[in-house]
Amino acid sequence: MPRSAIAHASLVLEHVPDLVRYGSKPRRETARFAELQSALRDFKAAASYAPNQAVIGNLDPEDLWAEERPWWGTQTDRSPTGPFGEIVTQDDFYERLAAADQFDLVRMGTEPDEAAGDLPLYRGPDVVGAFGSAHEVDESLRASVLLENLACKVSAAHAVEVLLRESGVDPASIGFVLSSGEEAIGDRYQRGGGNLAKAVAEQCGLLDASGCDVKAFCAGPLHALIVAAALVESGAYGNVLVVAGGSVAKLGMKFLGALDHDVPILEDVLAGMAVLVTTDETGPATIRLDAVGRHRVASGSSQQQLLEDILSKPLDALGLSIEDVDRYATELHNPEITEPAGGGDVPERNYRLLAGIGVVRGELSKADISGFDRKRGLPGFSPTQGHIASSVPWIPHALARFREGTMHRTMLLAKGSLFLGRMTRLWDGASIVLEG
Repeated sequence: MPRSAIAHASLVLEHVPDLVRYGSKPRRETARFAELQSALRDFKAAASYAPNQAVIGNLDPEDLWAEERPWWGTQTDRSPTGPFGEIVTQDDFYERLAAADQFDLVRMGTEPDEAAGDLPLYRGPDVVGAFGSAHEVDESLRASVLLENLACKVSAAHAVEVLLRESGVDPASIGFVLSSGEEAIGDRYQRGGGNLAKAVAEQCGLLDASGCDVKAFCAGPLHALIVAAALVESGAYGNVLVVAGGSVAKLGMKFLGALDHDVPILEDVLAGMAVLVTTDETGPATIRLDAVGRHRVASGSSQQQLLEDILSKPLDALGLSIEDVDRYATELHNPEITEPAGGGDVPERNYRLLAGIGVVRGELSKADISGFDRKRGLPGFSPTQGHIASSVPWIPHALARFREGTMHRTMLLAKGSLFLGRMTRLWDGASIVLEG
């Protein structure tokens, strides 16, 4: 049987400044709402922003190291359309939201009935529509939750639309869809019952596809890619799409830090992604299922043990040293979002940890740690959309380099915070190796 491979990938950003108010943090920190509103960006600023340009492929991630910081301080006329995706306006997103609604939730041009649970939809200071609740008492069907879910569906479907358009892949060839976002589709009896995947397939006209959801917090997309690769290599399906939509709850998540440091609100975009897994006869990036990284239950909550599981064990399985991988992609959070909030530069910190494992393995010296991110890593350029940031934005860049023959091997690594659900204190983690 042929091996599995990634053939195509797309990323989209929906600029939705007037939905930032519905992010979890802004909804709870109402005392600074006026400040938040004054710090929102217009579409030109968001579309020309260098990290967003890297997401859609108009810049290489490494170009950001040469861009003067703060990146948000420079505005250009860069295109909102790139080789890997596009950035669209809030009005465009509202249109997509209404088109994807099958239950009369989105009512543009209608005054909201807030006593009935409606959420106002804004364009600047103006109310331009309403988003409705679907049940009087079911918390899982209140307007705020349904907005999160429908926005996730729409942004994932948008990414699929771009992938199909740019790749020329026949929609009828897609046999299965895996949704790997962090939404919880359901009602009060089955709060996370799910299958957003099938809803996305329907929205995109994938008439021969079925689907299901894979949930694992930030590591979800990598787990889904592993499942997709296994489905392809088993012969169950020829083409499997892995998708994920954006998180309304994470809009403005770190806005307090931004306000305190006079930084504009950069968490004003929803991200969507789509990755087509197929056979290595048609895809340029072979997935090495014989070297999957997985955080074992026995490894507990030790950071070093997690990295042993998802870094060292896959390398050992392939007989590789840490320097045999051209690029590592980890949590690619944009530091201009995390630094003002006190979180530091997340990718830089992770690459130091990876390099530390290399020192323990005897393959790097301590002097190599400080330059490891530039030599084998990437700068952070992803919106803080959780699962999206966990190596996903690197995938289309990697595919382009495999096609060009300028890269031979990359490793994608992701970690998940399972303890957030209060069911276990364990971390989670996964990794895959791609080869050209």
